Amino acid sequence: MKTEKEKMLSGELYSAVDPQLLEELNAVKSIIHQYNNLPPTAYEERFLMLKDLLGYMADDKTLIIQPFYCDYGKQIRVGKRFFANFNFTVLDEAFVTIGDDCFIGPNVSIYTACHSTDPIERNSRREWAEPVTIGNNVWIGGSVTILPGVTIGDNVTIGAGSVVVKDIPSNVIAAGNPCRVIRETPPNLPKGGEEENESARERGNENR
Repeated sequence: MKTEKEKMLSGELYSAVDPQLLEELNAVKSIIHQYNNLPPTAYEERFLMLKDLLGYMADDKTLIIQPFYCDYGKQIRVGKRFFANFNFTVLDEAFVTIGDDCFIGPNVSIYTACHSTDPIERNSRREWAEPVTIGNNVWIGGSVTILPGVTIGDNVTIGAGSVVVKDIPSNVIAAGNPCRVIRETPPNLPKGGEEENESARERGNENR
């Protein structure tokens, strides 16, 4: 017989008040509290805490500005050179997979938890979760909300304040509530060396 956590990770209905899940949630809250209260200059300690908290980090260049919030952490997987600005919030009841060279603006939220629109069923505290996937070279503007089950392709810009409710294809700029494709863009990837690309990222960070 499956545990409630196994049901959660397989996308089945599960009890959100299961004792094992509540214990894990509270343990992560304590870790997040410690992380958010570290000095901004404690780079190595912040990195080591993220390495233990998240399910996967592709390299040692991951940077998540405090404060950061998540439910479990272990369902979050990020690619190379990942950057997230203030108030990045991830409800990772299902997997949240983010590719290489992704920028996350301030106040971005990614949700995987789903609740019934039937109030009786919703009040039973039974829910399910759907994964979110974000490709490579994606910029998510400030105050964007990404809903459960969404896939965003490669080389995408999501405009600030958007609510992403459906999949977004690769090589586009999209914005709005609900988020829609505004125009297509050629896959114009950086052609310089790593040093040049790092410099470009630093300039981008200054403009956030």
